Amino acid sequence: MKTKKFLFYMLAVILGGCIPVISLHPLYTEKDIVLDKKLYGTWVDNAKNPETTWEFKSIDEPKKAYKLIFTGEDGMKGSFVAHLVKLKDELFLDIFPSELPWEPEDPNKMDWPYNSLFLIPAHTFVKVDSIEPQLKLRLTLESKMKELLKENPGAVEHTSVGKRLVITGSTKELQAFVLKYADNEKVFTDQVVLSRKEPKTETP
Repeated sequence: MKTKKFLFYMLAVILGGCIPVISLHPLYTEKDIVLDKKLYGTWVDNAKNPETTWEFKSIDEPKKAYKLIFTGEDGMKGSFVAHLVKLKDELFLDIFPSELPWEPEDPNKMDWPYNSLFLIPAHTFVKVDSIEPQLKLRLTLESKMKELLKENPGAVEHTSVGKRLVITGSTKELQAFVLKYADNEKVFTDQVVLSRKEPKTETP
């Protein structure tokens, strides 16, 4: 589909070129969502990728969510809806595409428009270790998760779609899984440390 990349690869952009773990179900229920004003603004990884930015903005719909604009070092962008999720004393981001790459303004310009009917959007998760003074995140990485599930296939419900790993467990099962493995590097990889590039000017 030429420039209309498959959703999995759109999600890969936000993780700096790595393939993220994807889930059919969200990590949150309504009662788990929190909104922290400190997250608003633009963040940058000065140490490793100073040209990439994570920009968190306010959004009208859905409620209690952020619009996340990710810009990679090549200048390409991704637009996402991010929910900040609090489970016990742990914070996570549930990230979901705000615009799907198979929904162009003019569907007649698509090479294979009916193919888009079979594409399924997905969620990915990020562990939030801190928000200020630096935003410290730990990302998911499919290759590491596959290692964990090879050792413990019953850790969470999952399946394979082609070569892709897809988590199929319910929201309740996902929450138990991420809490149990919150400090396991095969679920949440090495920490990414971001510094604020612009002051937080957004308000909910």
